Amino acid sequence: MNAIRIDIENVTVAYHGKVALHSASLQLQAGTICGLVGMNGAGKSTLFKAIMGFVQPAGGRILINGLPIRRVQKSSLVAYVPQSEEVDWNFPVSVHDVVMMGRYGYMNLLRIPRLSDQRAVREALERVEMWQMRDRQIGELSGGQKKRTFFARALAQQGKVLLLDEPFAGVDIKTEKMMIHLLMELRQTGHTILISTHDLASITTFCDQVVLINRTILAYGNTSEVFTAENLSRTFGGSVGDFSLATSQLAPGNQEEQEWT
Repeated sequence: MNAIRIDIENVTVAYHGKVALHSASLQLQAGTICGLVGMNGAGKSTLFKAIMGFVQPAGGRILINGLPIRRVQKSSLVAYVPQSEEVDWNFPVSVHDVVMMGRYGYMNLLRIPRLSDQRAVREALERVEMWQMRDRQIGELSGGQKKRTFFARALAQQGKVLLLDEPFAGVDIKTEKMMIHLLMELRQTGHTILISTHDLASITTFCDQVVLINRTILAYGNTSEVFTAENLSRTFGGSVGDFSLATSQLAPGNQEEQEWT
């Protein structure tokens, strides 16, 4: 299948009468890595859940290659890596079983893995360097190992769209670098990737596009054009923490970018 485009048109999402996302619109280009940037509570996770069909928008629509969410929900087209807070780490399941969940869309009702499913799981675990830990219970893993496991589940699903919600939170630098390199490899094979992150310093190193969000989409487009001090000030209410907004850091092609590639 060719690379997938996502169109979000005036989407509004409300929980218990409180608006979490208002009139959000953007076009996520096929075959790109797009960074989703905003404060906690800005609507990033809500946007992910709307794209996945986990929440029903009160208004607007989301199209994946021109099709509504309900038409693509069971196609394994979209893979999702949730925040750690959304996972029950006490559930007695192994690393291998978690990754096999990414293959459920390819199985029959009995969910009996075929050889192709077993092969996909092994390949995914090997790519994130977790094959040797396949029999470990997920609750026994470190933060980085947990992230690798759920990233492997997304890889095993073989969807052409990847949504990653704060995948670098609580991980070591080795895991972060490995995941970024894998994301860049997936982009080369036509995957469309939307990734939320608080690591502003790494945005220019691997994101082609950026979406800035604060209860609505404030700006989106090419990283070199959108990821500016002025736009970040709007996004974070004039505060971006310890991140320096020096021009040299916001421009592509800096030293940090060279170290990642």
